[in-house]
Amino acid sequence: MIQQEPLVAYHDFPPVTRDRLETLQANLGYVCNQTCFHCHVNAGPNRREIMPPEVIDELLACCDRCDIQTLDLTGGAPELNPGFRDLVRAARQRGIHVIDRCNLTILGEPGQEDLAAFLAEQGIEIVASLPCYLEENVDAQRGDGVFERSIAGLKQLNALGYGQPDSGLGLNLVYNPQGPSLPPPQAELEAAYHEHLEREYGILFNALFTITNMPIHRFAKTLAREGRYNAYMQTLRNAHQSSNLASVMCRTLVSVDWQGYVHDCDFNQMLGLPLGAGRGHRVHIGELTPEYLAQAPIAVGDHCYGCTAGQGSSCGGAL
Repeated sequence: MIQQEPLVAYHDFPPVTRDRLETLQANLGYVCNQTCFHCHVNAGPNRREIMPPEVIDELLACCDRCDIQTLDLTGGAPELNPGFRDLVRAARQRGIHVIDRCNLTILGEPGQEDLAAFLAEQGIEIVASLPCYLEENVDAQRGDGVFERSIAGLKQLNALGYGQPDSGLGLNLVYNPQGPSLPPPQAELEAAYHEHLEREYGILFNALFTITNMPIHRFAKTLAREGRYNAYMQTLRNAHQSSNLASVMCRTLVSVDWQGYVHDCDFNQMLGLPLGAGRGHRVHIGELTPEYLAQAPIAVGDHCYGCTAGQGSSCGGAL
């Protein structure tokens, strides 16, 4: 994809420092059964990067060493890593809360017929991408037929208890805007999702997370080609709210890439920015300790305005 627009750079995002580490977010690989317009990972069926077993072992050792409360598994489609299920079992045996960032269509892929039942059996929280409740909008962003397959996946999860009252099986949906704009107010959009999905499909879920499209990789290149990147960056910068800095996810989370190197967040990982505490040195998961991270600086850049604009944005939705 050819980049046509010269890209503006501000280099003035305010400094951020770490709080207590609570969440280890691990990218298990860039292999995915979908190719989405907004994907900041550039994931797809032709990618080959995948976290090897020895790095998965180091993830678990770090969970023990750092007293990790939540293991957040992402990709690509994290379920396509051959070690996914063993990792989930090992984490749950340790009493760690596990999140699976699921694209829903993976539940219908050949060889994954029992995946939903496995996730329910293990008590895994599912955070599922559904960028709109209208078929035409989802298919435009994620590919033809994706909406129909996503609805089928949601019905499968509901039948297992996900999203049902008092089941203990959390099912949260993720909304991304169609293009270069901020998400609407999360509570209002969540109410619309609940009403439409239950009325039209009988689908229940727990919460909706609104996430701002980050101006990096596939999305950024598309905007630059269309001459809209600079305007989007200015929108994010103009909407910056300093109050969101106290709640940005990078203060309590680190992101681990498929090779085991640690970054301050998933977005920094995709940009190749090393952990701020490493001050330019790439830190491997085997080196990570709570003491190493205590009150450490976080690597920031212009893309960070995507997390602090408007109502704020994180992997858990609005701040």
